[in-house]
Amino acid sequence: MQRVLKAAMVALWFMLLTLPVLGIGLNTVEHSVVWRLDRIFALGAGIFVLALLWDWCFARKAAGRPLLVLPQGIGMASVLEALRQHPALRHGALGVLGVVMLIMPVVGSFYQTNIMISALLYVMLALGLNIVVGLAGQLVLGYVAFYAIGAYTYGLLNQFLGWGFWACLPVGGILAVLFGLGLGFPVLRLRGDYLAIVTLGFGEIVRLTLQNWTSVTGGPRGISDIPRPGFFGMSMDIAASTTYIYYLVLAAVIITIVVISRLKNSRVGLALQALREDEVACEAMGVDITRVKLSAFALGSCWAGFAGVIFAAKTTYINPSSFTFMESAMILSMVVLGGMGSIAGVVIAAFILILAPEYLRAFSDYRMLLFGAIMVVMMLFRPQGLISGERRKYHISALHGTRGGRS
Repeated sequence: MQRVLKAAMVALWFMLLTLPVLGIGLNTVEHSVVWRLDRIFALGAGIFVLALLWDWCFARKAAGRPLLVLPQGIGMASVLEALRQHPALRHGALGVLGVVMLIMPVVGSFYQTNIMISALLYVMLALGLNIVVGLAGQLVLGYVAFYAIGAYTYGLLNQFLGWGFWACLPVGGILAVLFGLGLGFPVLRLRGDYLAIVTLGFGEIVRLTLQNWTSVTGGPRGISDIPRPGFFGMSMDIAASTTYIYYLVLAAVIITIVVISRLKNSRVGLALQALREDEVACEAMGVDITRVKLSAFALGSCWAGFAGVIFAAKTTYINPSSFTFMESAMILSMVVLGGMGSIAGVVIAAFILILAPEYLRAFSDYRMLLFGAIMVVMMLFRPQGLISGERRKYHISALHGTRGGRS
C-alpha cells in the first residue's frame, strides 16, 4: 500500500509540474484558453505505472535478487560460456555473422549501407577508446580530437598537396599518435577527474583551432570535395563507391578487433590492465608507468586517426561541427555500456547506440526520450555493462607426488 501511495504522489506532482506546459493552450485568434486535461491524466497514469515499476526494480536490487529470472541456459553469460566451450559453435556463429555482413550491401538499400558504415566507424572509435579507458582506466573526454586530426589530415593534404586516400591513411594514424603522445606527456601524473578535465580541454582546443584557423582549415565552412578512395583507377558512381567504402571499413574493423584482442592478452595489455586496477601497486611491481600510459594514449589515438581519414573519404566534406564534445560522450557511452575492457560488449553497444536511433525514426517524437531512458535504466541496474570485461584465468593443476613412501 505504501508503494502505491508513493507512486500516486509522484504522478500527482508530475501532473502539477507539467500542467502549465501540456495542459493549457492559448488560442490567440479567439483570445481564449483551451484546457487539455486529457493529456495530463494520460501522463499521470503513465507516470504512476512507471513509478511502481521503478520502485519494484529497486526493491529487488536492494534484496540482491535479479530483475528477470530466465530459464537455465538462456542469457548473455550462458551464451558466451557456450561459445567459449564449444569452438565449433563459436566458429559457426562467426561464419554466419560474416556472411550477413558481407551480403548486407547487396540485399540492403543505399540508406542501410550508409548507416552501417557509420556504425562500423564508431566501432573502430569505441574499440580505440576502450584501450585507454577500458584497459588502462584513464578517463578521456576529448577523444574526438584525434578523430578530427585524422579527418583534417586527409582533407588538408589532398587540398594543398593532392595526396590520395591511401597515402593519407597511414599519415593520419601517425599524426594522431604524435598528438596522443603530446597529450600523454603533460597528464602523466594526473588521474580521475583531473585527467578528464585536461583531455576535455584538449578536445576543445583542437575544435576551436580548426574553427578559427580560417586560412588553412577553412574555418566553419570546412573542407569540401574530398575524393573518395579509389580502386586501381576505376571510376565508380556513388552507390558503387559507398559499397566499396563499406567493405573497406568492414576490413578495418576486423583488423582492429584482431589487433586489440592480441594486445589485450599481450605483455603490454596486461600492464595496461594492472595500471587500471591499482597504479601504485603496478608501479611497485616494476611496471614502467610512463611507458605504459604513453602506450595507451598512442594506441588509442591511432585508431581514431584511421577512422577520421575514412570518415572524411565517406562524407567528402568535413567541418568542425562534426567533432564536438557530444561525439566524445557518445563514444565513451559505447565503452561504458558495452563493458569496460570487453571487446564484444563494446562492438554490440556501438551498434545499438548508432543503429537504434536510426531505426526508431518511426517514433521520431519520442525516440530520443526512449534512448535516454534505456541508458539511465542500463546504468542503474547493470553498471558493469552488457558484457563485463573478461579476465585471464590461471588454473594450477595439483602435483601428483609421493607421500609417506607411497608412489
